[in-house]
Amino acid sequence: MQWEKLKPPEPDDPMCCCECEIYQCGCCCDCEDLDEAFNRWLKGKPPKAGRQSAVLATMIDSLEISMIPALVLLPLLLQVAALHYLLGIIILTALPGLVLWYYYATHRKRRRTLFFLTLSLFSLFYMYYLFITEILPRGDVSLLQVCTSTAGMIFTIVCLINTKRGPGLVTATPHEGLSRSQEADKDSTLLNGSVQSAASSSSSSGAAPELQTSKVATKAKWSRCPVCKIMRPPRAGHCRTCGSCVLRLDHHCIWINSCVGQANHRSFLLTLSVFVVTALYGISLVLGSLCPRQYLMTALFYCPAVYSQSSTALCFTCAWYSSIVTGGLLYLLVSQVLNISFNVTERESQLALRNKTGQRRLWGLVVATGEYSRGFCQNWVEFLTMADASVPPRSSLTDLV
Repeated sequence: MQWEKLKPPEPDDPMCCCECEIYQCGCCCDCEDLDEAFNRWLKGKPPKAGRQSAVLATMIDSLEISMIPALVLLPLLLQVAALHYLLGIIILTALPGLVLWYYYATHRKRRRTLFFLTLSLFSLFYMYYLFITEILPRGDVSLLQVCTSTAGMIFTIVCLINTKRGPGLVTATPHEGLSRSQEADKDSTLLNGSVQSAASSSSSSGAAPELQTSKVATKAKWSRCPVCKIMRPPRAGHCRTCGSCVLRLDHHCIWINSCVGQANHRSFLLTLSVFVVTALYGISLVLGSLCPRQYLMTALFYCPAVYSQSSTALCFTCAWYSSIVTGGLLYLLVSQVLNISFNVTERESQLALRNKTGQRRLWGLVVATGEYSRGFCQNWVEFLTMADASVPPRSSLTDLV
């Protein structure tokens, strides 16, 4: 991605409605091709040669119509995988690669896309549809179990909507940022003096003021974003995908098409937790119905009569598909929990690895920087009690894009 694309538009530069953060109905682009095409259509004139294909391509790109083949092919591939267990192994093994290949072939030029979010929601509702139409009529699932799984799915959607409200953008003006930076400099100078005096007084006893030096380290300066041209507080970062600076930026999640920052990090963690628990519970209900004589751990690998009927084979294949997706999200959940325990964000861990200032812990699952960590309990208290950043007025509870 070129650097020029990341620069914010100047006040005199034309801006497309699809690039504008305020315009809510930007499904059809306000570019010159569409302007001229609709003007000629309103006047009853035929479109110019060559403009019709450009308008069609613009609308396809804006509405992401190229996602439709993926949504149609996913159930077909699962049904083909249910024909034989060898086909199931081949298709389920190649499915992640096929999804990534189709994404890069159709959406690689887009910075933000609904591809993974739509595919995830479609998979969730398709699995629930099979659960209601195929597993429930078998009579092995009680009404309480159905209500529990349904409540878990609804709660997952509610948590996802809450996560999509916004990560918390940096809205500080340059003057405010400069004043904050000057205040931080004064505080650091005062604390440095206190640390030096404490160090001289405690040199006889051999005690080192690590606690006070850590407090000095946390009083980091405000930095100026080279792209947004605004002053941002410590731990804030610029997202190249969204083109904005986010408070306490963790990472940009392609599955929710949004950044994970100070305002929605707790909701993101809650969404992951609820989804993983609900998915594991649903998989256990499906396997318990298809293979009642097998243990849950062994039923996923050996279920003798499951391929005797097409409906049971399809449900068993979808259980495997759900297990693969849940396994990936479970890894993400464990990684997030470990990062919170060490008080480090994903962005900070990547920067620490690049600058060789971090240390891998727990078999490489987390990168400890030691810059903000204050102990396991204090790190979680800070995460659970950190103030929510201001959410932009344009976001709402029904904003899923």
